[in-house]
Amino acid sequence: MGILFTYKQCVPSSLASASVTPKKVLGLFSEVLSGFESLPILLRHQTSSLIRLDSGSMAAKLLFLVLCLWCPGMISSSGLVRIALKKQPPDLFSTSAASNNGRAGKYVKAHQGHAASDDFPLKTSLDARYFGEIGIGSPPQNFRVIFDTGSSNLWIPSSDCIFFSMAGFLHSRYNGSQSSTYRPNGKHRKIPYGSGFIWGYFSEDIVRIGKLQVKNQVFIEAVTEWSLTLTLAKFDGILGLGFREISAANALPIWYNMVQQGLVSQKVFSFWLNRGSKSDKGGEIVFGGVDPKHFKGNHTYVQVTQRGYWQISLEDFLIGNQSTGVCSGGCAAIVDSGTSFIAGPTAILAKINEAIGAKGLVSMECKQVVFEYGDQMWHLLISGLEPEKVCSSIGLCSNNHSWHGSKMIEEVVESESAGKSKDGENFFCSACKTAVLWIHTKLLQNGTKETIFEYIDKLCERLPNLKGQVAVDCDSIPRMPPVSFIIGNKSFELNPKQYIRKVQRGGSAICVSGFVPLEVPPPQGPLWVLGEIFMEAYHTVFDFGNRRIGFADAAQY
Repeated sequence: MGILFTYKQCVPSSLASASVTPKKVLGLFSEVLSGFESLPILLRHQTSSLIRLDSGSMAAKLLFLVLCLWCPGMISSSGLVRIALKKQPPDLFSTSAASNNGRAGKYVKAHQGHAASDDFPLKTSLDARYFGEIGIGSPPQNFRVIFDTGSSNLWIPSSDCIFFSMAGFLHSRYNGSQSSTYRPNGKHRKIPYGSGFIWGYFSEDIVRIGKLQVKNQVFIEAVTEWSLTLTLAKFDGILGLGFREISAANALPIWYNMVQQGLVSQKVFSFWLNRGSKSDKGGEIVFGGVDPKHFKGNHTYVQVTQRGYWQISLEDFLIGNQSTGVCSGGCAAIVDSGTSFIAGPTAILAKINEAIGAKGLVSMECKQVVFEYGDQMWHLLISGLEPEKVCSSIGLCSNNHSWHGSKMIEEVVESESAGKSKDGENFFCSACKTAVLWIHTKLLQNGTKETIFEYIDKLCERLPNLKGQVAVDCDSIPRMPPVSFIIGNKSFELNPKQYIRKVQRGGSAICVSGFVPLEVPPPQGPLWVLGEIFMEAYHTVFDFGNRRIGFADAAQY
């Protein structure tokens, strides 16, 4: 029996109408088979799009191999372009990066119709855990990027990264002089972040996504990256998949170019985030359609209500089986693959925190530092080591961290209204200094070790909580209630194992709530942001052609 397949299954639509014909492909195939003298082949309809092989499976496999290797841009016979995603485990550093950081201002501006400008944040939260690899230039220079539906520009570090920007030297850097397809653009841009900013200029080159080659793509070469979040991140840059309305300098987003250049068979891309995997294989982003193996059941589709972000209507939010009433006047939700957590109205998060018994993460972090390093602090202090040298001696601070004595507590609880500590990435250093100050003070008062550490435990409890950072008792997770989002008249439930993240720190673990506050008042709000925690539970389809988003239960492996 012969094997049937169509020429158009392999050749992209952009090439099928060109001068390339099945007859030419068959000629190439004949050359490959020239050494097979005894292989009987019957080729019919050589000028049509239908080919039949009656010579057995070997010939069929060879022909299919030749066709699909010859056809540019192909990865599978289904026409889908797959990018494997890796994931990094959650940590307290990324949890700090998920604090408010000006996120509300970003979304309000977008609702008011402001495009990204010099002082408009392209992305205010860099806590995403999933990233994949792309290539830029000829020959390709490889970069790890977040595929981010919450922004619309592509940016990566530049080889021109200035000397005091450490992020530029700890990541892969693009060098236009090493690419034969590079073109300068001339425009430059500064992009603020909640914890810093990047500054760079626009360039143009070929971008390779899987086997696809996106020509004439404009992107940002970041010359300065003033953010420790960027410096320590495992990704190099961001590939925005939002709408052009929020693109800095109105640059054409790469997804638009993929569609316009006929590189995808459908104007659809989809995310599968595999939280269940214990390896670093975190899932896939699929361009050109969906993979049925990535989800269970059928998708529920809802229309995009406002272009810019991928924004939809949210009908209700439930804790347990009880409506919170927050959406009685209508709610909006933005589906954002570039943020890890779920953001929502502060008043509702207070109800969630009450239901799950959440405590301030600052208090939990303070207690963890004392639990793990308290004995070392005690012995170093009673041995006569100067207090300002203790934290660097045990490795929680670098030697260049200054000691400000009575200001250490201020550093830990600095600016709650800003949603972050003065130096959020160095919280453990600050917490160590605070604990050492407390121990040293009590030692001068001849306190015993037991009474001193009881005193410190109480002080940790009283530290003000930073916005968006709350932790829970890991043992109480099974007793926590589910929460549900009502979208398209369907309930999308998250159980506590899905909305609580377990963060490893040394030999112990801290369990962190997956909700952070976002206060956007009417008429733009109430507004929710559904990040990776939601997308891990629900396979998400971004249907660009029909301006809609679909959700179905994600498959877990």
